[in-house]
Amino acid sequence: MLGLAQVRKLWSWLIPEGIILGAAITALEADRMRQTVHALAQVYPYVVVALGILLALRFQRSRLVFALLVLGLAEWVLRQTPVGPAGRFLFQATAFLVPLNLAAITLMTERGTFTRMGLLRLGLLFVQVGAVLAVLKFAPHRGVAVATLRVLPAEWFAWTPLTQLPVFASIAAFALTVMGLVFQATPTGRAFLWALVAAFLGLDAGRTGVGHTIYLATAGLILIVAVIEASYLMAYQDGLTGLPARRALNEALQRLTGQYTVAMVDVDHFKKLNDRYGHDVGDQVLKMVAARLAKAPGGGRAFRYGGEEFAVLFPGKSVEECLPDLDTLRQTIEDSHFTIRRRIRPRRKPTNTGGTRTRQHVAVTVSIGAAEPNGRRKTPDQVIHAADQALYQAKEAGRNRVRANT
Repeated sequence: MLGLAQVRKLWSWLIPEGIILGAAITALEADRMRQTVHALAQVYPYVVVALGILLALRFQRSRLVFALLVLGLAEWVLRQTPVGPAGRFLFQATAFLVPLNLAAITLMTERGTFTRMGLLRLGLLFVQVGAVLAVLKFAPHRGVAVATLRVLPAEWFAWTPLTQLPVFASIAAFALTVMGLVFQATPTGRAFLWALVAAFLGLDAGRTGVGHTIYLATAGLILIVAVIEASYLMAYQDGLTGLPARRALNEALQRLTGQYTVAMVDVDHFKKLNDRYGHDVGDQVLKMVAARLAKAPGGGRAFRYGGEEFAVLFPGKSVEECLPDLDTLRQTIEDSHFTIRRRIRPRRKPTNTGGTRTRQHVAVTVSIGAAEPNGRRKTPDQVIHAADQALYQAKEAGRNRVRANT
């Protein structure tokens, strides 16, 4: 049976991309929405491309620009494709190139749209267009022969108008995108995976009707939503620890009314640890502390405040009620065993391979200061300042302890 954490993780993979694609599928399958969908197909792609380009340029998202160009070209080709050998070749070539280009865009980094690298990528895209047009003009029958090449039994592909090479291309694109997510799971990578699904459904819908238009435009809409989500996370979530950031804390405090407690948490001797073991180890310590704070007892919600300092917010609770939970949290971090794994290499290159892997245990503790609003401090800033004063008292008293400013 799935636990709450697993359910939330699964849900995060479905929202919002799954809902967007599900809405498109429902609209296309519902008979009573047929006229509405046909009317929508006349403007939907243009709205998506225009909105996506504006957002991409505003937030410096070159991958969105290239992805929308790929999807837009595909939709235009499918809408304008003629009948006969030329049409068959254009359709299958488009179905072959679209998933591969989307997978390549997924794996590339943001290098700008009008930079040297961006223009090179744009050039590669139009080289593909030129190659397809050259085959279409000089050898359309040979192009059809290649596009309809059979490697496996034809009956295995009776379910789709796509030939085998485009299906193989889609499978390869899915595999590459999933591999990228395994190494680094990001909302943008997840969105590209869903966009691949939507694009495949659009290509599988064939050249007739409006299915390809709706699905390809929906793929673009999914990527646009991913840009908005990524921008939100940059503002409200700490990239290193995954905790909500300081801005999220400020807004959470502004929404509170009545009783609450703010606890400020600081990693003890963090500068010395950074100086001795390096920033990579320091970052790992911050991640470990953040993971413990995220499970704060008593309904506490953890935030990354800045540097090695965190905040834990307890809505509806007084300082006195929170002190046992805060001490439990402090003890949990103290009892956690942080292990440094590194490879020690001698100054001279050894004749054998590698070095000696060593493990070193480092004690990590935190000091905590807590405060609540009262007659002297009414605003959230005043409460945070009071909690910081209590934190300073905990440091002065020897660290690894909890102090309250009552």
